[in-house]
Amino acid sequence: MHILAITLLKIGIYEKNCVCFIAVSSAILYFSESRTNQIDNCSKEVAVKTKHETFSYNEGDTTYVMQKYFLVVLKKGPNRTHSQAEADALQKQHMAHISWLDKTGKISVAGPSEDHETVAGFLLFNTETFKEADSLARLDPAVKAGRLEVETMPWWATKGSVLK
Repeated sequence: MHILAITLLKIGIYEKNCVCFIAVSSAILYFSESRTNQIDNCSKEVAVKTKHETFSYNEGDTTYVMQKYFLVVLKKGPNRTHSQAEADALQKQHMAHISWLDKTGKISVAGPSEDHETVAGFLLFNTETFKEADSLARLDPAVKAGRLEVETMPWWATKGSVLK
């Protein structure tokens, strides 16, 4: 059995802060040498290879495909002296940014920490490169205002993993 990891590219561009990105969703196709799976090219979806770093390994009769994701730790930044109105406005813009990242398929998981002295939250990016994940995280208005800081690191998981 062979494994082909591909990404389906939805034709459409989302704009945020004058930067355009194309939304993608991942898929893994399993096929045997005697059978070819065809990708339906309707509804404006096109199969493209991605540059996501992956590797596969076998355990028994199961093949696992691992993919590199990027974990962003959002830390409390040095500028936490905003008025309540400014902090509320930044939080609203921060949540709009996270919503945009989700809609464009750039993040898989996002959420706040609870009662931590320095860590405010986490984002798990499904991007091809460290640079893309880090750059997108730094577009956050709360990061730009110094209310949050970004620490980005690679993180490996089984491709298509879900939380349980």
